[in-house]
Amino acid sequence: MELHPFIQTPWSLLPPLLAIVLAISTRRVLLSLGLGIILAALLLQQFNPLTTVTHLMSQVSALFWSDNTINEWNVNILLFLLLLGCIISMLSRVGATLAFAEWAQSRIKNRRQAKIMTGLLVFLFFIDDYFHSLSVGTICRPVTDRFNISRAKLAYLLDSTAAPVCVLMPISSWGAYIIALVGGILASHGLTGHSALGAFLVMGSMNFYAIFTLLMVLLVIKGGWDLGSMARHEEQALQGKLFDADKGTPPGVADSGEQAGRMSELLLAIGTLTLVTVVALLLTGAQALAGSETPFNVLAALENTNVGRSLVLGGVAGFLVCAYAMIKHRVCLSGWLNTLAIGIKGMLPAIYILLFAWTIAGLIGELKTGQYLASLVQQSIPLFMLPAILFLLAGIMAFATGTSWGTFGIMLPIAADMTMAIDVQLLLPGMSAVMAGAVFGDHCSPISDTTILSSTGASCHHIDHVITQLPYALSIAVVTLIGYLALGYTASVGIGLAAAMGGFIVVLAGWRWKITLAVRREA
Repeated sequence: MELHPFIQTPWSLLPPLLAIVLAISTRRVLLSLGLGIILAALLLQQFNPLTTVTHLMSQVSALFWSDNTINEWNVNILLFLLLLGCIISMLSRVGATLAFAEWAQSRIKNRRQAKIMTGLLVFLFFIDDYFHSLSVGTICRPVTDRFNISRAKLAYLLDSTAAPVCVLMPISSWGAYIIALVGGILASHGLTGHSALGAFLVMGSMNFYAIFTLLMVLLVIKGGWDLGSMARHEEQALQGKLFDADKGTPPGVADSGEQAGRMSELLLAIGTLTLVTVVALLLTGAQALAGSETPFNVLAALENTNVGRSLVLGGVAGFLVCAYAMIKHRVCLSGWLNTLAIGIKGMLPAIYILLFAWTIAGLIGELKTGQYLASLVQQSIPLFMLPAILFLLAGIMAFATGTSWGTFGIMLPIAADMTMAIDVQLLLPGMSAVMAGAVFGDHCSPISDTTILSSTGASCHHIDHVITQLPYALSIAVVTLIGYLALGYTASVGIGLAAAMGGFIVVLAGWRWKITLAVRREA
């Protein structure tokens, strides 16, 4: 069988690199993703135009229909986005959003407290990163707008508390997925010294990227740490320019004409959405366990749950609560149609980006870009550098493919095989480095689902969020590398954490010097 000249080779890196470089340089995300998609399809079909068009059509069709059935995951996520858009618009229409903003403003006295509220809400919505980014963005955006916090800053707070918290929490969709992977890895290597949950918790203590990203969020909330282009966005926000209007209206839902309303209507809608989603997560997981005759427990249920279906059920419940509020406020038929149209229209830019991102991700999977990147780590390397190299490789893979979960699935078994062959003591550090790298790459990638939905939740231009988050992500990546080099050299978690903390202090000092120098120049 003749080998394909572009699959699992350096050529497979070209489509994601083209899309990412163009997105950052031109700031036209759909155009950049579209060109990356075309190049990937051409490579797969060896530049045959007819078969390329056919393959692209089948790829797009598979977004909605595959294996003779509906692609439930994709369709459910799109339905949830549309439902959430309608919920936000309806809450605005009946004045609930305005009422909440006025209530919050009477109790939240400054910008710092508004950011604290945003940061703390992650602990109510940690069950899933999609759910967190969209729900917390919906709740907090009216308040952060009132205190002239830029949409880019809100998007950063959403994104940098979503995946880092979810990846550390065992009771989350991320935690359940990783625990399932780790359990299979431990069983395949005959390791009985750790349970899957115990190994996950130990790995969490070595996930330096997630830990120091959350620490950086605390400093950003405190104030004075507007790195890179974030400083420009914050300066403009203080002048009332919350986003770059020259780029048009960002994804998210604009106000649909607020009237006097009650905050309880917003709390009831969001509370219903949250409660029904969480219950649905457990019930769909329980159904899957019952089908396989497995005893019920919370972690197993979350491991087998149907996240997309649960989000839609929660969205429908929230929508019905909002519909009742609209009826109570006696909104006329034209008002209903206008409100729903605004909600749907506001979510369309995010949906377009998601569809393009899913398409290029599928083509990248066919090119086996991830497998090629994984093969690079199998070269001869110094032992102590293994965790650091696994971190970098996982970061590059998640950046290029736009998926943390895909990176977990590919890289965790590879990290386990490598460390078991070299030194069993590096098993958990190596796998924790993969977890950290996947979140790092996810934070930097313009084609990451979580990045896109954080932009949507904050109603921020997507590329502005990517660019303003990069300095934070890259800074914490440097800190993480220092920690993993020390961890690999000493095999001590404490020393690795101390080294990372030392690196964190040095990086902060460097940024502080740069910020101070910039202020002096302006003066």
